[in-house]
Amino acid sequence: MSEIRAVVDLDREAVKQGLHDGSILVVDVREPDEYAAGHIPGAISNPLSAFDPSLLPKDQRIVFSCAAGVRSLRALAFAQAFGLDVREHYKGGFKDWIMSGEPVER
Repeated sequence: MSEIRAVVDLDREAVKQGLHDGSILVVDVREPDEYAAGHIPGAISNPLSAFDPSLLPKDQRIVFSCAAGVRSLRALAFAQAFGLDVREHYKGGFKDWIMSGEPVER
């Protein structure tokens, strides 16, 4: 795997703002069962175990999210290696989201 370049760690407030104003698309890279059990409202699923960067929309600002910020960095590296200009992830991930009492979609 190639070196990750220019990673931008977003916190919960930045993710909430981006979702509110429609400027970001959260891509949840947790496994399908984790996603089905609950995810950030509006997030789409692209699990790391079967991650396919070609499925990512090219015309949206993508923010990767996972449980705690580890798998999202791996997805970021894969997407960059694929040639996509992405660099943002939700550092706290879904654990931070749910622990803060934010709404969850199922």
